Amino acid sequence: MSPARASASARAAVRRARRRTVWWCVLAAVAFAAVSGAVLAAGGGQIVPDTAVRRWALDNRPSQLVTVLRAVTATGTGVVPYLVALGAGLIAAPTLPLVRERPPAVRFALPALASAAWLALGQVLRFGLMTAIARPRPPAQDWLTHASRWSFPSGHTTTSAMAAGLLLLALLARRPAAYRLWMGLTVVWAAVVGVSRVWLGVHWATDVLAGWLLAAAWVLAAAAILARVTAPPSGPRAG
Repeated sequence: MSPARASASARAAVRRARRRTVWWCVLAAVAFAAVSGAVLAAGGGQIVPDTAVRRWALDNRPSQLVTVLRAVTATGTGVVPYLVALGAGLIAAPTLPLVRERPPAVRFALPALASAAWLALGQVLRFGLMTAIARPRPPAQDWLTHASRWSFPSGHTTTSAMAAGLLLLALLARRPAAYRLWMGLTVVWAAVVGVSRVWLGVHWATDVLAGWLLAAAWVLAAAAILARVTAPPSGPRAG
């Protein structure tokens, strides 16, 4: 295959991947909107999945499990997700043509800061949605950890899932040694943080589901933007 044809094929593959990413982003956003609509229709109270899952969680809370879940849930907010986002930017930096010709310090600092900034913007979006929907939390007598503000979507769930998603993108782009293992551990961490919020009594199940969907849409939006700005050049110079 000639260099020009290979370049055209690469550009077409990137466009197809970007379209798929955009569609998955839209699907996640629509699913989030559907869950939000169901919650609003119920006046912010319980809906069927919330009742069943909460009842099961409250009936199965051995002290050893609660200790573990408290430790894991604490990593879903504060500095840990931002460290994960910074790490994602550092891992992805060598794969980004936009910064490849920069000095080493800048080449790694810019992607790291951009990743953390994207997480922070996601937090602003989540906080705005949480305030607008204003869903009350489950009854406080069942809480086994501290919680504040409104319930939907779950802050710990959304934050950890956004950070995990950014790290997954970086691992897929760089594919370092044992990257599949690290991806699996990343997914497990974000999943357990979300589950812990229900098990510890501070969130409804749909709060957690909405957090995962919102995080998925936000991370996929980042992937689509990244695919756009790092796409192979087109036109006569592409060869």
